Amino acid sequence: MPRKKKEKTDIEQKLEYIGLDLNKIPSVLKKVEPINYRATKIDMEYKYRQYRYIIAKDIEIIISPTHRLDTIQEKYEKASSLYSYLIPNSEENQIKHEIFLEMLNEVTIEDIEELEEEQKELNKKIPFKIKYKHNYIWQIYYSEVTDKYFMILSIQDSDYSAFFFVLKKIIEKKRTSKIFVPISNVEYSHQYLKKSEFEDLENYLWLFTQEWPIIYEVYDKNDNLSIDIVGETYIYEKIKSTYRIHLENKVEANKFYKLLKALFIIQSELSFYYKFETRISKKGSIDFEFNDETITYEELAHFVKNECISLMEKNQISSNKIIELQEKLKKLNQTSKELEYEYLSKEKQISTYLECKKTFFGKVKYFFKFSKKNKRKEENKIDILKQQSKANTNNFETSDIQLRIKENYTIEELCNIGKEYGKKQNEIKNLVMDINALKLKNKNLQKKIENATLYIEEIYKHKRSIFEFWKYSNKDEVEQLAEGEEETLNVIPIPKGFDYEEDLEKFGKDMDRIQRDKLSKSELNSLFITTTNVLETLNKVKNKEASLKDIESSLKALKEEKKKEKVIWGKEEFDIFGGIGKSTTKVVEIANKKLREVPKDKFAILDINNDSKQLGYKLMLESIIDDIEDALEKIQIDNELSIYKATKDEPLDARNLNLFNIDPQKEIDNIINCEEKNINLYRINLKKGTNAIAFSNIIYYENQNKTLPVGMDLSTQLLVDISKLDLQIKSENMFRKVIYEDANNELSKINVKTITVIEYDMI
Repeated sequence: MPRKKKEKTDIEQKLEYIGLDLNKIPSVLKKVEPINYRATKIDMEYKYRQYRYIIAKDIEIIISPTHRLDTIQEKYEKASSLYSYLIPNSEENQIKHEIFLEMLNEVTIEDIEELEEEQKELNKKIPFKIKYKHNYIWQIYYSEVTDKYFMILSIQDSDYSAFFFVLKKIIEKKRTSKIFVPISNVEYSHQYLKKSEFEDLENYLWLFTQEWPIIYEVYDKNDNLSIDIVGETYIYEKIKSTYRIHLENKVEANKFYKLLKALFIIQSELSFYYKFETRISKKGSIDFEFNDETITYEELAHFVKNECISLMEKNQISSNKIIELQEKLKKLNQTSKELEYEYLSKEKQISTYLECKKTFFGKVKYFFKFSKKNKRKEENKIDILKQQSKANTNNFETSDIQLRIKENYTIEELCNIGKEYGKKQNEIKNLVMDINALKLKNKNLQKKIENATLYIEEIYKHKRSIFEFWKYSNKDEVEQLAEGEEETLNVIPIPKGFDYEEDLEKFGKDMDRIQRDKLSKSELNSLFITTTNVLETLNKVKNKEASLKDIESSLKALKEEKKKEKVIWGKEEFDIFGGIGKSTTKVVEIANKKLREVPKDKFAILDINNDSKQLGYKLMLESIIDDIEDALEKIQIDNELSIYKATKDEPLDARNLNLFNIDPQKEIDNIINCEEKNINLYRINLKKGTNAIAFSNIIYYENQNKTLPVGMDLSTQLLVDISKLDLQIKSENMFRKVIYEDANNELSKINVKTITVIEYDMI
């Protein structure tokens, strides 16, 4: 009984908060007007297309005994007015009234207040991504027949906060502020763009960003329409950023549509030549660039004209190049014929000799028939053939293509010129391949001719007299016609690139196995210290820059940290067991596997206790540095890969023990929320065999029970001493990334960070 009394009191408090007196229903709730809603068939009912500011008092509430995910037809057909749930004047309404009280009992005042605070923020500004935390709980629809907004409360839901929030606003006597909500089951209004154009925009943006965008029609407090496009795009390698395109009016929407359509056609038709890059603008929108030039609608005609002229010039150059290559190919073909003729001629002489030497009469016949006179006659035939060939190949005709420049060019003309350029480039590639093949063929023929010539000359050396020729031709071992040595083009194999998403697992396992085998326990413990907050002090000691104050401050901080972690304090005794005596009953989970292993303890490694002194602490740090340097000498990477280090717009200190990351996204995430607007991202391309330590599982756990999984499941970092690397700068690149000031709050202000990528190669 007391429990019921408490429940009643709780309901009364909620009714008082809402402002609803069930004994005296406000007249605004008694007015039940027909909605006359005609449900339209939309493929995705819960893919919101419209967001609006609506006055809560203008929303009609109806209640349906259905679930939120049921179809709108079913929810609307079974719905009843709110008033029927407030007045238990019949048996049916009595049941509805009890349902209303149950819903009131389940909702909390805190839930309603949270929505109210959210709507206060939404009244100040529209979220960057348009949607927000509680956007899915609003079931607000619009009837075109009666020009009325209505809300369907689904009884089978568990969240009734939106219903009671709207009810509270309807009952309030003061002027109700507007609420920013999605309108369910509505199509685009098509005031600015047609239905097909919305679909085209999604396809166009997917081509450039490789991600599907979401397009909203957003109405502000003054009912002004804008189109907002929200999505993600790749900004550097596999790093993505959110963007939002805001189109305030029909002119802007049409300009943006035409720009995207033009770029889409150009890139689709001429994909071998054009690839438009996406960049985040300073306002968090998206720009399209080609050769580091931003393309806008206003500059589109100028861009098309310049590209047409540029491609026509390249076509003219390509045409001349084709004629030049064709001439070269023709000469090589003629040379090939000459060489083939010469080689066949010599081959014929040698085969005749080999046939004749088999019999007595054959030898005599060969000696008298194939004299030096015959040899000179054959050489004269070859010289005549070469002269004729030279005369035929001197007929060189230059290109007669004339460059005609017009005032304006269309995209169709650009595509046609571009396709012609593509054909010419393919023809040039084919000609170059044919020329290279003929060069190789001719080189081999020349080698064969050289060998055949030497063989024939050897025969003629012994034709001074019949007796000498007879003696020579009777030799048992006769040199055969040597084949020319086949030559091939020098092809440098391209090393397989390292993909940190696909190759990290194998790389991590390989490195972990090597490090478990080659590194001592002391070296592994020392490497673990570089992953802690002691790294800064460690670098100062390494660089001989650590003052007594630095050492004292670091030691004091460690002691305080140990106290906070409730590690045994007071007069501590020497731990005779070391790591073995620690509890192994605690279950940890690594790589989705539960195991019992002991994590490394920096206090134990550094020997931190109440009696630790500065000198002993410094000596320990120096010992750790020695261990790390020894470990780096032992371990080498077996891949070519890139590593990344992000800093706050400051240079990278090569003297330090620098921790790099294989995954650039994780490295940026570690620093992106700093106050600085500009961030440096250093990229170093390591060669195979570079000394480096991977922060694999063995660096973080003791592995006493030999159950620690092999791999890099806890970190993607590497330790590299770049002071020992010979580096040269390769390039500098810049991109922007949109972030929220509060990563957990979509209503917080956004910042656009500028990230400069400085890339180095090993020499």
